[in-house]
Amino acid sequence: MNWLAFALMTVVSWGVYGIFLHSGSMGMAAGGDPAIGRIKAFLLVGVAYFLVAILGPLIILLVKGADWTFPAKGSGWSLIAGVVGALGALFVLLAFGAKGTPAAVMSIVFAGAPIVNAVVAISMAKLWDGIRWQFMLGILLAAIGGTLVTFYKPNPHPPKKAAAGKSDQQVRV
Repeated sequence: MNWLAFALMTVVSWGVYGIFLHSGSMGMAAGGDPAIGRIKAFLLVGVAYFLVAILGPLIILLVKGADWTFPAKGSGWSLIAGVVGALGALFVLLAFGAKGTPAAVMSIVFAGAPIVNAVVAISMAKLWDGIRWQFMLGILLAAIGGTLVTFYKPNPHPPKKAAAGKSDQQVRV
């Protein structure tokens, strides 16, 4: 069951990723250009990747006494995976900049990503002839679920208006 525990930890990590990234980009934009704030947030995501995805594995490889050969096929696919992962993080920030909310953007991402994963994995393994109707139903339900969550998510309450004749400062007290 270790794989399930790690999968659930990934769900939690990626589940909070969008809202934390949006909060960070908004904090970076305080008093300045929101587009620049998003790029600053993305830069710090890169720093985090350096700390977690470069220093961590280097330490583990050193401690384990691993050899330092990197086969071309594995290296190529690993670099491609890193590029598409980083592009995904950038595209999430760009979606936020285009007025997407974390709830809507991440609902689309997390409903759509498993569908893309399934189609690409099946295509790479050439398994299209063995597709069952239940699988196709699951794909359809994932798409419907993402759509429903996106359209019917709770929205923030509108800001309260100041009472007539009172300044905004007086109402807040």
